[in-house]
Amino acid sequence: MILVINTGSSSIKMALIDMPTERLLAEGVADRLGEQEAALSWNISGKAQHLEISSSDHLGAMQQMLDMLFCSIDKTGITAVGHRVVHGGERFVTPVLLDAAVIAEIESISHLAPLHNPANLLGIEAAMSSLPTIPHIAVFDTAFHHAMPQHASLYAVPYRWYSDYGVRRYGFHGTSHHYIGLEAAKILGRKFTDCKLLTAHLGNGCSATAIAGGISVDTTMGLTPLEGLVMGTRSGDVDPGLHAFVAGQSGKSLQEITDVLNRQSGLLGLSGRSNDMRVLLEAAEAGDERAALAVDIFCYRLAKSLAALAVALGEVDAIVFTGGIGEHSSEIRAKTVQQLTLLGVVLNEQRNKQHGGQSEGYISKADTSLPVLVIAANEEIMIARYVSEVQNQKGNIT
Repeated sequence: MILVINTGSSSIKMALIDMPTERLLAEGVADRLGEQEAALSWNISGKAQHLEISSSDHLGAMQQMLDMLFCSIDKTGITAVGHRVVHGGERFVTPVLLDAAVIAEIESISHLAPLHNPANLLGIEAAMSSLPTIPHIAVFDTAFHHAMPQHASLYAVPYRWYSDYGVRRYGFHGTSHHYIGLEAAKILGRKFTDCKLLTAHLGNGCSATAIAGGISVDTTMGLTPLEGLVMGTRSGDVDPGLHAFVAGQSGKSLQEITDVLNRQSGLLGLSGRSNDMRVLLEAAEAGDERAALAVDIFCYRLAKSLAALAVALGEVDAIVFTGGIGEHSSEIRAKTVQQLTLLGVVLNEQRNKQHGGQSEGYISKADTSLPVLVIAANEEIMIARYVSEVQNQKGNIT
C-alpha cells in the first residue's frame, strides 16, 4: 500500500492506494487548518468518518488523520509515502527519495512557489515525524514539463537571468496532465507516445498543456503558478509593466501587488463576488453582469491558449478537460469549445451535459469533429505510480 499526501496551506488530503492494482482503499481530507472550524473526514472502505480537529496546525492535523486511518488500516502494510511538491526547479525532474539534504534543497527553491512549497514541506515534516521508518518520496508538479524545448521554456530576457537565477518557464499540474494524457491515449486506442494532445486542468488553479511524444512540449504556467490562464484568485497573464504602473498609482509595494495578483484577482477580482465558478454561473444566469464578464473572460482566455498551444503540436488528436471545472461544468466546456471552430471541434450537446461519463469520455460529435474528452483527474493514482516506479527502479511507467 502507498499513502499519498497532498498538503496545502490550509488543508491536507490523503489517499491510501493498493499497488499495483491501483485500488483506492481510503481517502481523507483535513480542511480549514488554522481556523476554529477545522475538521477532518475519512472514507475508509466505503465508510465515512468525521472529526473536529483539536489541534488545527499541520503537525497536529496530520497526526489525527493518521490515527484515524490506523484505527481501521494496519500501518505495517504501508510500504511508502508519496508527497506532492509543487515546484522542483531545475534540480528535481523525477521523483526523489526524501532525506535531509533533499528537503533542504526543496526549501531553497521555495521562493519560486511561495504559496505552495512551504505548505508541502510542512506536510513532509509532519508525515516523516509520524511515519519515520518507511520511505518518503517527493513527486514534483514541474517534473512532467522539464523536457520542454528551450524555445518554449525560456523568456526573452537576458540569458544570464536563466543561467544565474533559473528564470524560465517550469509549468505546473504536471502530475494531472500526465495522468489524463495516459488515460486519453487509452480511450483513443493509441500509444501515449504517438498522441498529440491538448489538456486543460481547470480548478481553482488552471493550466493547459500541449503533449507530444509522451512529454509536455509547452504549457501555460511559467516561472511560478501565476502565469497563464485566468484562475480562481490568480490573474494569469498580465502586462509585465503592470507592477510598476500600479505601484506608481497606489503606492503599493512589489510584494503587495504580487499578493493581490495571487489572492484577489482572477474570477474573484473580476466578479467582485466569488472565485467559485458554480457561484458565478448562477449569478450570471440571474443577471449579474460582472459575474458573466468573469465567465466570458475565463473561457476566451482558455480557448485562446488552447489554440496557441496547437502550434506546438502541428496537429491535434484530442482536447481533454479535467479538474473540478473541467469535469463538472458543461457550460464552461461549451463556451470554450464554441471558440475553437478553427480546430474543427463540434460538441455533442447531450454528451457534454452528461460530462462524458456515459460515452467513454467523448463529448464531441462522432466522425465530424476533433475528439473532445472529459476525464476525471486522479493525481493520487499518478503519484502512487511514480512512487512505485522509484520503489521498483523501473525507470519508465508509460
